[in-house]
Amino acid sequence: MSNRSLPRIAGLVLGVSVMMAGAASADALQDEIAPTGKLRVAIAISPAGGAFWSTRNEAGGYAGVPVELGKEMAAQLGVSVEYVAHQNSGQIVDAVSKGTWDVSFLPKDPEREARMSFGPIYEVADATYIVKAGSPATNFKTLDQPGVKVAAVNNTTTMRGAIAHLKNAKVTGYQTYDEIFGLLKNGDIDAFALSRDQLNAMAKKIPGTRVLDEIFKQTVTGVAVPPNHPLALAFVTKFMTEATSNGTLRKAYDNNGLKDTPIRVK
Repeated sequence: MSNRSLPRIAGLVLGVSVMMAGAASADALQDEIAPTGKLRVAIAISPAGGAFWSTRNEAGGYAGVPVELGKEMAAQLGVSVEYVAHQNSGQIVDAVSKGTWDVSFLPKDPEREARMSFGPIYEVADATYIVKAGSPATNFKTLDQPGVKVAAVNNTTTMRGAIAHLKNAKVTGYQTYDEIFGLLKNGDIDAFALSRDQLNAMAKKIPGTRVLDEIFKQTVTGVAVPPNHPLALAFVTKFMTEATSNGTLRKAYDNNGLKDTPIRVK
C-alpha cells in the first residue's frame, strides 16, 4: 500500500465514523422522544380556541396549534404522530409520571417546571375574568367580595393565579370549559377566570356577560417534555426556535383562526 493511499483511507474511515455516530445519535433521540415508535402529543380539548386548546373536527380528528406543531415535529423525526387527548392542562401534567405522552404544549408555572422540562415560550396571554349577565362587578375590587363564585378550569395555572389573586371570592375548579360555559350562561356562577382572548370570544356567545378590563396574571405557554429527557428537550427547543423564525408557527396560528393574533414569545 502506498503512502499516498493512507490519507484517502483515513478520510473514508473518518467519514464512516461520522455517519455511524450521526445514526447512533438519531437512534438515541428517537428512543428518548418517541419510545413507542410514534410521537405521542398530549393535547387538551375545548372549544375555547387560542394557541393552547385543541378541538375535535367533523371528521373525528383534531385541530389546533398544538396539533399542527406536533404533526410537523413528528415529520422532522421521521415518525408518525399520535394525539393523546385530555380535558385540561392539569390532566396532561398529572399524566407525565405515567409515561403516556412524549411532548406537549402547556401553560407554564413554577409548579409545573418542577414536574417536567419546558422549552421556548410561544404564547403570552393576559388572564382576567368574565362576569355573568347582570353582575354588579365592574372591576377586580367589586368582584372580590364574600359570596362571589368564580370558576376556573381545574388544576391550571390560571386557577392557581385566581386563587392567589382573590382574597374574598371563592374560586372553584371544574374539569372542562364546556361545563363552566353552561354554568355562566345559566347564571350559576358569578365569573370565570381565563385568558382575555378566550373570554372575549365567550362574551359574544353569552349576551350580557362582560370581560373585565384589568389583568391579574400573564399566562405563558411553551413546549414541554417529561423530566430527565435531555435529548428530547434539545430537539424541541431547536424545533420551536426554528418554527418561530421560519413561519411554521405563524402558519399554525393562521390555520386555526388566529390570523389577527400576534405571536408573543418570551
